[in-house]
Amino acid sequence: MLKRFFPILDWLPNYKKEYLQGDFSAGLTVGIMLIPQGMAYALIAGLPPVYGLYAALVPNLVYALTGSSRKLAVGPVALDSLIVASGLAAMKLATTQEYIAMALFLALFVGLFQLAMGFFKMGFLANFLSRPVVSGFTSAAALVIAVSQLKYILGLDIRALGTLETVVEIGQKVSETNFLDLGIGVAAIVLILFFKWLHKKLPAAMLVVVLSIFGIYFFTEQIGQVSLVGDIPKGLPSFFLHKGDSMQWVSAFPIALTLAFISFAEAMTMAKAVEEKSNEYYTDANQELRALGFSNIVGSFFQSYSANAGLSRTAVNVNEGAKTGLSSIVSAIVVGLTLLFLTPIFSFLPRAVLGAIILVAIYGLIDFKLPVELFKQRKDEFVLLALTFLTTLLIGITQGIIFGVVFSLVLLVNRISRPHIAVLGRIKGTDYFRNVERFEEEAESFPNILILRFDAQLFFGNKDYFKRQLLYQIKKKQPGLEYVILNAEAINYIDSSAIASLHQIIGELRGQGIQFLIAGAIGPTRDIFYSSGLIEILGQENLFVRTQEAVDYCKSLKTKNSIQQKIALQSKTKMNM
Repeated sequence: MLKRFFPILDWLPNYKKEYLQGDFSAGLTVGIMLIPQGMAYALIAGLPPVYGLYAALVPNLVYALTGSSRKLAVGPVALDSLIVASGLAAMKLATTQEYIAMALFLALFVGLFQLAMGFFKMGFLANFLSRPVVSGFTSAAALVIAVSQLKYILGLDIRALGTLETVVEIGQKVSETNFLDLGIGVAAIVLILFFKWLHKKLPAAMLVVVLSIFGIYFFTEQIGQVSLVGDIPKGLPSFFLHKGDSMQWVSAFPIALTLAFISFAEAMTMAKAVEEKSNEYYTDANQELRALGFSNIVGSFFQSYSANAGLSRTAVNVNEGAKTGLSSIVSAIVVGLTLLFLTPIFSFLPRAVLGAIILVAIYGLIDFKLPVELFKQRKDEFVLLALTFLTTLLIGITQGIIFGVVFSLVLLVNRISRPHIAVLGRIKGTDYFRNVERFEEEAESFPNILILRFDAQLFFGNKDYFKRQLLYQIKKKQPGLEYVILNAEAINYIDSSAIASLHQIIGELRGQGIQFLIAGAIGPTRDIFYSSGLIEILGQENLFVRTQEAVDYCKSLKTKNSIQQKIALQSKTKMNM
């Protein structure tokens, strides 16, 4: 039981000596990455840089104990930081201390949501984030993040909150650009790209941070006025006691719910990708929710804002040979040592360098390929992606993901309310029945028989569409139509509204002298025929195993043999009656 909630109890006793080198190397590399990334992402969240280091410490350790994925690297991430910033900005908190306290309270709230979702086994909810929604949301969020960092690159004092407002204010103040900040920012971007080009495994961001700190430390007087990170508190985070009131819970509810949902979807997507690549362990979606929940709850009491698995850090973790959660423990130790001994050095770090690190990192979040593919192949999903992208970019981060999910559900409802319906014909010389539109020359039809296949469950949302299409095809086939055969192989469920509609359809057709037959119904569907009483209206003689048997019956009134009769009418409901 304990292993279920603390997977470390599973991998630690079975730890192999050969894992140590990969875990240590990955942990050290990710720890070095976390230092500049953590401070940069804290700026996105509107927090002092040290809170990014706090978010890289305790949540990382807790996840190493509780996460079912052994290779995810947990800490602050750009997208979640942006959601925190946009959510808290809308609350218009009066002071910096109130803002920080609310960010920490939000982490607690997010963790409680994730923990509850994990215990109630709601991991399946991540499935409602379709690929177009994720792509549109992430690409727009990347642009929002990029715009938010321009003020550091340009050295401008920008007070606007929204993306468009920020762009307008930057345009108005562009003449006030601090060219020293701009030069440092551009140089940092070029150097990061150069180091990445030189060798993929080089800690490019950390190297640029070190170079910029040395440059500022030794040449401050020559350089002049540069916007720096400033004093960073030294030491490990102290215990923080939340003082949230009822109004804070109400205000934070939509932000926390969105953040809990988004961060889990991000983490689970990465965890599954890593699991499939390594094939060394199983990732439990519900335990991942619980692990992220524990990480955020415990972290919030040690001054951490919302943490999640980072894509770039996880990729490095895997590439460096991480095998277990020990790599996360090593990376947390690196961050802890930095907080204990090195924070005074980082006070010389230019904010433009952190902005440059963010701009390079978020470029990979922009998906250029999928929109082009969808535009060529799936126009409806392209529209979904575009709507999510524009909503996120122009209205807001929270609204973007909410509208994206709503748009997805609308598209899903539209599809299932108008499913594919095919008129079938028999392929000449065989007993195969296929769509006559696809096999115009090979398929033969029968003047007095209409064979229809309905490729979805039949329920209240599509029963009227089914009836309209059925009556339309009957009208095309008349006069001379005597039989309608419904191929029900693809129908796995029929609800009470659809049953009532079938009652009506069968009665109307009989009034026109047309017999209604059903072929290929699977077991659960046959159970519904019996439990609903539809079998009495339809008649047992009109239920067939295969379409060919139904056609033979219509052509010569050939009765079913005992085996056909038994299979066609088999039902659990009937057996229990």
